[in-house]
Amino acid sequence: MKKTVLMSVLAGLSSTLAFSPLTLAQDHNMQSQQAGFYLHSPDVESDGEIDSSFEYDGFGCSGANRSPELHWDNVPAGTRSFAISVHDPDAPTGSGWWHWRVVNLPADTTSLSGNAGAVGGDNLPANAVQVRNDYGDKGWGGLCPPEGAGPHRYHFTVHALDVESIELPEDASAALAGFMINQHEIARAGFVATYSRDAN
Repeated sequence: MKKTVLMSVLAGLSSTLAFSPLTLAQDHNMQSQQAGFYLHSPDVESDGEIDSSFEYDGFGCSGANRSPELHWDNVPAGTRSFAISVHDPDAPTGSGWWHWRVVNLPADTTSLSGNAGAVGGDNLPANAVQVRNDYGDKGWGGLCPPEGAGPHRYHFTVHALDVESIELPEDASAALAGFMINQHEIARAGFVATYSRDAN
């Protein structure tokens, strides 16, 4: 399986060389509602402040570590599966922080319930796969910006893909999953919300 994935990555890198510098410089979390494709949540308001219940439990944080309920509408033609991403580009790591990656959501999925990101995947559709987040867990890794750092932006994205499933190694990183997602993306939709922790 790993050999197959690496061959796909190398093939994709070859095609990437033909991209313009502008394309290479684009933020991978740039949000767009393409052809009416729309992501929203009853738990998180776009451009709003995220509730503390979605904070991580650990790493100095003490939230409920529950993923929010998500819904998406106007699925693009040709969609064969979906992926979900939640990313904090403001984390002081040099590469941001991946809080959640889910791949292989069936094409007839149009929502995820609250706490769908529980470790173990029991709250997800069959065959969906949660990729290791930057805490090292395979599930939702809640928000945990440094105390007193001000609001961090959290990019919630649904990706419509042209394949039924993405083949990944068991220990795949969020970055490798992102590469494969971007190779098969038809369209994406998303929103951004913020969260901060006051200094004690």
